[in-house]
Amino acid sequence: MYPEPFARVVAGRLKRPLGEIFGLRNFGINWTRLEPGAATALRHHHSKQDEFVFVLEGEPTLITDEGEFALEPGTCAGFPAGNGNAHQLVNRSPGPVVILEVGDRTVGDRAEYPDDDLAIMPATDAPSRDAGGPRLWFTHKDGTPYE
Repeated sequence: MYPEPFARVVAGRLKRPLGEIFGLRNFGINWTRLEPGAATALRHHHSKQDEFVFVLEGEPTLITDEGEFALEPGTCAGFPAGNGNAHQLVNRSPGPVVILEVGDRTVGDRAEYPDDDLAIMPATDAPSRDAGGPRLWFTHKDGTPYE
């Protein structure tokens, strides 16, 4: 999903979107498996999207603006929209990690990546998601699109 050189951060991530299977429109649910060394995403925060993660298996490390936190099965974390607390989960353990990711689908959401020259902007001039077009597109922080 990420343009180079950022795609390698999520190498070893297997994401299965469950919301689409059931036709959910207001929020998405992903079953995500991280092999050792993989991350859920680059460290980021959203302008309009709330996010929630629940650990099913393994011991991921949650990285936020407040520091690093070890998680384990049965623990969870939430990230309210617009609070600016950048976050990511990384698998630093020797075994796989499995999580559920839940996020809403608020129109006009933007994601920012404070550690990288990357932003996600809404694709307001692109075909709608229902028509098979992209909802979002990647840009540099100055707004220049990635190829």
